[in-house]
Amino acid sequence: MATLGSPARTLCALLREVRFLQGPRYRDSAAYTYIREQALRHRLTSEKLCRAQHELHFQAATYLCLLRSVREHLTLHQAYHAGGERSAEEAAGLVGLRLPQQPGGKGWEG
Repeated sequence: MATLGSPARTLCALLREVRFLQGPRYRDSAAYTYIREQALRHRLTSEKLCRAQHELHFQAATYLCLLRSVREHLTLHQAYHAGGERSAEEAAGLVGLRLPQQPGGKGWEG
């Protein structure tokens, strides 16, 4: 199983994703308020092993993975699915090919 990293780094990355989704006024959103309250409530205590904090960190990392995946999915969806029907030249360009040029410039009209 992969390590989670530091809780502070996970929290910052999670708030960054919220900022990306909510826009410039993200601090007024309920998601930002909830994440911040939960992080403050589950701060590191003097105990060596605090199960509640590890559970919160794991949940935060899971939500972070979900938010990043949704953002990347939307980016890919807009890049490759939003264009509608493509011409043969555009489809060839997507995979790095070029259509052959016709002799005489424009086409077969003599």
